[in-house]
Amino acid sequence: MFNPFKALGASPQRLAVSEGQAPGSSWQLDQLAVGVPGGDTLVTLNTRIEAGRVTAIVGPNGAGKSSLLSTMTGQWQPHGGQLFFDGLPLSRWTSEQLARRRAMMMQDGGVAFDFTVQEVVELGRYTHRLQPSKDEAGIVARAMALTEVDHFAERSVRTLSGGERARTHLARVLAQLWEPAACGGARWLLLDEPTAAMDLAWQHQTMALLRDRAHGEQAGGAGLGVIAVVHDMNLALRYADDVLLVHGGGCLHGPAHEVLTPETIAQVWGVGCYAAQAPDGTAQYLFAQN
Repeated sequence: MFNPFKALGASPQRLAVSEGQAPGSSWQLDQLAVGVPGGDTLVTLNTRIEAGRVTAIVGPNGAGKSSLLSTMTGQWQPHGGQLFFDGLPLSRWTSEQLARRRAMMMQDGGVAFDFTVQEVVELGRYTHRLQPSKDEAGIVARAMALTEVDHFAERSVRTLSGGERARTHLARVLAQLWEPAACGGARWLLLDEPTAAMDLAWQHQTMALLRDRAHGEQAGGAGLGVIAVVHDMNLALRYADDVLLVHGGGCLHGPAHEVLTPETIAQVWGVGCYAAQAPDGTAQYLFAQN
């Protein structure tokens, strides 16, 4: 049986990057070992993630996806190896510098206080308080309109459904990175299962929105870097440029259609995978338990 992870161990495999991809802002994972603090190392990665693209992180439960994002945000220390952001060790960046360059949407969207939707979105602008935009209120309003939470802006976030709360936090991170950073460099969205609580329509709207931001279609012509943990293989195939698959302590990283093959899916998840084609030509899969 095809086994992309055979003998990988701590030497993850990197597939060829798509032709024409220009160098720019990136995360370099140099034998980066990640895991829960005080726990075992879950995965070791050696690859580069580029801006201007959507990178979907996929893998079985407990493989290290969320641990990787927590390490990239600086919340958790790596178990080993090095993590570089735009050529500098992540530890060299101050929290203020990072807050202007990357925003994080966590799995748990709970809020400790009884904030309104608008107040939660406004929190995304906190890092800009010393050098505010000329249109702070407009940024918040446009971010809420983009995720369609503007019509319940005055509601308590505690009264929202899971999907509505996720859209509120999506508006928050969009507001945080709405304008180019004064220091230059690409902005990055790091999202941990952003569509998990959303209905079918909003799963697709969210991924399409993220793809458009990455490709510069709604970001003033300058593409963001988008890194998102997803569990839906069809969403990854349709909207992601690249996939970083973590499994068994190693990883496979490359263009989505090269990583998410039926053979690899069957090997990693033990689920039968049968290819179909959408009317627009995008490959989509049907699944059945083996």
